[in-house]
This record gives sequence, structure tokens and C-alpha cells, in this order.
Amino acid sequence: MVSTSSTLVCDTSEAGWQMMNGPNGPDMSYLDYNATAPIRPEAVAAVLEAMQSVGNASSLHQPGREAADRVDAARRQLADLLGCSPGEIIFTSGATEANNLALRAAFAAGKPLVTSPVEHPAVLETARAVTAESPEDLALLPVGTDGLVDLGALDQIFAARRGGVVSLMAANNETGVLTDLRVAAKAAREAGALVHTDATQIIGRLPVDVAELDVDLLSLSAHKFGGPQGVGALYVRRGSPLAHRPLLVGGGQERGWRAGTLNVAGIIGMGAAADAARRNLGEEAERIAALRDRLENLVTGALPGCRINGRRDQRLPGVTSITFPGALADAVLAAMPDVAASEGSACASGAPTPSHVLLAMGLSRADADSTIRFSLGYATTNAEIEHAAQAVKRAVTQVRAALAEADGPR
Repeated sequence: MVSTSSTLVCDTSEAGWQMMNGPNGPDMSYLDYNATAPIRPEAVAAVLEAMQSVGNASSLHQPGREAADRVDAARRQLADLLGCSPGEIIFTSGATEANNLALRAAFAAGKPLVTSPVEHPAVLETARAVTAESPEDLALLPVGTDGLVDLGALDQIFAARRGGVVSLMAANNETGVLTDLRVAAKAAREAGALVHTDATQIIGRLPVDVAELDVDLLSLSAHKFGGPQGVGALYVRRGSPLAHRPLLVGGGQERGWRAGTLNVAGIIGMGAAADAARRNLGEEAERIAALRDRLENLVTGALPGCRINGRRDQRLPGVTSITFPGALADAVLAAMPDVAASEGSACASGAPTPSHVLLAMGLSRADADSTIRFSLGYATTNAEIEHAAQAVKRAVTQVRAALAEADGPR
């Protein structure tokens, strides 16, 4: 049995936090929260406590009922973060599954499925899959050089065909640029269309109220806001006219939306993370935005020619995408092993092509290949920012010098 008196549960000081979540030591700056956030101490404690109990949440005996009660409590915690009813939440393995569930339920052949070219692959690939037999049903909205989706184009699409579904991410995972979902929802409602949003990156970072956004479906992953990996949820608005198309069939759990034994410990950890994020949302967002601005100022001030991508006044507080002309991103990342950042989406790591998001925004392949995403979160410290800025300066300078030497006279 795991002891709940271990340091993992009890030590939530900054030093203890580094020991829990800093496997590379205190000199590592972890700036890849969009890939995954360090698990919050509250979630660690909740998961460890849950793992010491036995009980299938679908069983009718006492241990099963206790597990079900814990799941219900976590459902309420997540509902409080989203501003919805607990009964409108379906637990999944993460946002990828939730996106698949949402689009497969909402799409109807002969009706438009409207999305954008800067969506996460979990939406784009699902959209292509469900429209494979009717590709004319898939419509991609234009995207500007600032990363904003052209929502005005919705009127043109719906002038030709009504109904269908609009699926747009609330916040881009590479640039942090926000989508005004209320504008999209208004156009969709007037055309009789459903609205889905992949809200993976915005949950726990900025306030989200599903009623205010007027969406029918919303996908999320726990590990983006400090919960455990491998668990997520789909919000399904009560009364939405949706076909029931589960990906997994069997025992009929989650009201028939998703069969299989519930991940009780993961769900409880997600609930604890949701509760912690909700209670600290305003303070965290303000602090993280200031740290991001500090990082941008230090980096752009020290390195001539670098550019920040995306609409700077309409983005997540902890995300910056910076292009370093003349310095390939993979070389820069290799030259600063003490900084955890990303070339783009972690889900596309190792892909032979550059970021589809940056290309859709009009960046050249050379610039897209020279772009790094830094994403901050609730546990980011000023010391990490100062350390990262110095490391980036050294690495970019080193890579530019090496490339210049390689391209010099022979």
C-alpha cells in the first residue's frame, strides 16, 4: 500500500514541487505546458488516495458505491469549472477521444462540417475521416497572418447550405490565439448548426462558461491544467439534437456515450485539478501573462530579427510562438537541453513537415522550421524565465554562428 504521508502528497513547497516535477534538476526551465502541465499537488494527493481504495464505480456493493460517489464529486468539480450541470459531462480518455465522439455524433452527411486549417490534428483528422465519403461536406475557414480564423466566412458557407456543425478550437495550441466562439455560435445558430469546441488549451487558464459561449459540445484533457494524463471529458449540452454514436460499445457506461470501466483514480485527480484551477484562475492568469511578457522582452531584446507569431492582444496568457530566422528550431532546442520547449504541437513531434498552423498563417517553410513555442503555466517561476531567456540567447547565437560558418567560403 502507498503511504499518503509521503513527500509526494505532503510537500507542496517550491522545493518539494521541484523534487516532484523536476526530474532534470532545479536548473531545468519547463516551458512546455501546452504539451502537458506538471500534475498539481492537489491532484497527486487525490489520485494516491483513490488508488488505495478498491471499487468499480458501476458495482452496486459498498466499495462500488463509494467509488461512484467519488466520481460524482469529481464530475461536480469539473462542472463548476465549466459552468454546466454535472449530468452534461462524459468522461473520456482525453480530448482526442472527446473530439472523435463529438464530431462523429454531430456530423450528418449532406450537411457542412465547418472547421479551420489551424485546428489540432485530433479535430482535423477526425473531420477528414467522417467526411471521407462526402469530402464536399468539409469546409475550412480562412486564417489570417495573425492566426485569427475568419469567422465572417461562416455566412458565405451557410448561405449555400444550412445545418451541420461548426468545430473551432477555443485557443490555438501553437500560438495561443483565441477564437471568439460567441461570434461563431451566433452564425451557427442562425443557420441551424451545432457548435463544438476543442477547449483543451483554455480550460483552467482563462474563465470558460459553456452557457455564455453557447456551444453544444466541448472537449478537454486533464493533463493540460494539472490533472493526470490519460483522462478527459466531453461536455454535451442537455437537449442538443445529437445522434448517439459511441466509439466504444459494451456496458453502456456514461449514459451510453462511452462503454468501459471508469478510470476512477484519473477522474478524481482531474476533479481535484479542476477545483484548484478554478480557485486560482484569476491570480494565475495575471501572473503567467506577466512572466510570458518578460520572456518575450528578454528574448526579442537580445536577439535581433526574431518575431512573435499570432495576435498578441487576443491569446492565452502563457503562450508565445517565436520565430528565430537563421536558426533551425530543432538545432536550437538541442543546444539548450536545460529548457523544455517545443517546435509546435507535441502530437506532431517528429513529423517530416513543418507546423500546419504556421503554414496556414502564411509563414514560409524556413520560418516555420525556425519557430519555437514556449508555454508557461501555474508553476512557472520568474527564475525559470530568467534562466530560459539566457539559454535561448546562447543557443540561437550558437546555431546562427554554426550555420553561417557552414555556409561560408570553402
